Amino acid sequence: MDRQPIGPSGALETVFRLESPRVVAAVARIVRDVGIAEELAQDALVAALEQWPRDGVPDNPGAWLMTTARHRAVDLVRRRERYARKLAEIGRDLETTSGPEEPSGPDDIDDDLLRLVFTTCHPVLSAEARIALTLRLLGGLTTAEIARAFLAPEPTVAQRIVRAKRTLATRNIAFEVPYGPDREARLGSVLDVIYLVFNEGYAATAGDDWLRPALCEDALRLARLLSGLMPKEPEVHGLAALLEFQMSRAAARTGPDGEPVLLKDQNRRRWNRMLIARGVTALARADAVATGAPGPYVLQAAIAACHAHALTYEETDWPAIATLYGLLAARSPSPVVELNRAVAVSMADGPAPALEMVDALAAEPALRDYHLLPSVRGDLLTRLGRPAEARAEFERAASLTRNTRERALLLRRAAASG
Repeated sequence: MDRQPIGPSGALETVFRLESPRVVAAVARIVRDVGIAEELAQDALVAALEQWPRDGVPDNPGAWLMTTARHRAVDLVRRRERYARKLAEIGRDLETTSGPEEPSGPDDIDDDLLRLVFTTCHPVLSAEARIALTLRLLGGLTTAEIARAFLAPEPTVAQRIVRAKRTLATRNIAFEVPYGPDREARLGSVLDVIYLVFNEGYAATAGDDWLRPALCEDALRLARLLSGLMPKEPEVHGLAALLEFQMSRAAARTGPDGEPVLLKDQNRRRWNRMLIARGVTALARADAVATGAPGPYVLQAAIAACHAHALTYEETDWPAIATLYGLLAARSPSPVVELNRAVAVSMADGPAPALEMVDALAAEPALRDYHLLPSVRGDLLTRLGRPAEARAEFERAASLTRNTRERALLLRRAAASG
């Protein structure tokens, strides 16, 4: 049967989800206010909702949204007398330029998305606010999705975003990639943001899709840009390596109908060997410029490298992975890291000691509604020959996830445990 064409509403929803971060970033460069930039992007969306059903979907819908938002931004700046001087310098270029300019120097980079990340990771904001705001603007995530990534209540995250926008506006923060010490001061938050955006694309917290490739691609591109911008920072190369390794498995992580495929069931011939090679190179660069103990992203990249080098699931060096997770837990303590360490320990030493580790995490407030805790526990109980308990854990995990595909997978595992 022929596939029906996507209507204006469906096309707009898809395009806006993919293009909104770029639109917001480009407009923020004009108006110097991320809150207003987001509003103007929404204005462009409203204009499309009015015009596309009447006139049809444009040949290049992303460019249509970008042009509409930029024109509105320029009009807004024109109406403000205090921006008159700035308009004289950049107004014409902004109306006629179709994309970002080339870097002006070896230590400069003129990428609107990266500029947006560094701006929203300004030290005037708390670490939580920086990450929440950037996930909202760059990743296009909803407040609920960000709350899920933070393991925090939605109202708390909503307040962080509103206050962060207000602070950037009232402090008149420059929309730029900083230099020297200022850049280094923001680097940790920038890396965290890029990683969280990638993770949301790699395993979506909500919705009907298990993967959101556009988010993964944006995050990977930003990591590569950053590694070129800061070649002497091992953690930058570590993040780039980690994302290259993770992205190499993307094609094998879903089945023909978009359903999730677990790591042990993946067809490793579908793993992208070119991305794995890029990951190996990036990890080698991190090691070459390191001057002390490896940081958390270098350690995570080393863990991902262990998976990438194993031709089969059975050949995976689980003892090495468990050791690396131990180092990561000491370097960057986190209940989620401990949960991942328990999984590695279960493969290296058996499910019994791992179950003790998982049970010790049950009281962690951050993991109370984290669906992967009962999911891991269900897997361990299955391997210990306790199917009834395993089924209850998988069902609880299914009730906690907001991703339709993941819920179906967990329910299938629950049924299989029965």
